[in-house]
Amino acid sequence: MTSILATASTAGSLIGIVLYIVIFGVAIYFLMVKPQKKEQQKMAALQNSVEAGDSVLTTSGFYGVVIGVEEDTVIVEFGNNKNCRIPMKKAAIQEVEKANTEA
Repeated sequence: MTSILATASTAGSLIGIVLYIVIFGVAIYFLMVKPQKKEQQKMAALQNSVEAGDSVLTTSGFYGVVIGVEEDTVIVEFGNNKNCRIPMKKAAIQEVEKANTEA
């Protein structure tokens, strides 16, 4: 009789441990993984919406104006000097301010 109770107690504690692991895994997914994926999708959509004439902020903190857009690179003009044009990856763009089309 004692061995039956010991086996049932061991099986119950094993189920409890597995249940805690599953609950912890679901909590980690909804609190960490899902919001990070959503932020990555939003950033990818922002970087793909870049057009010529838009003002951008790069990840290094520089403000510039987009001169040309290619598949995965953009040409950005920095400052008032028209000779300072630098090609860079779209992934280096952190913020985009659309150009005013009201003219």
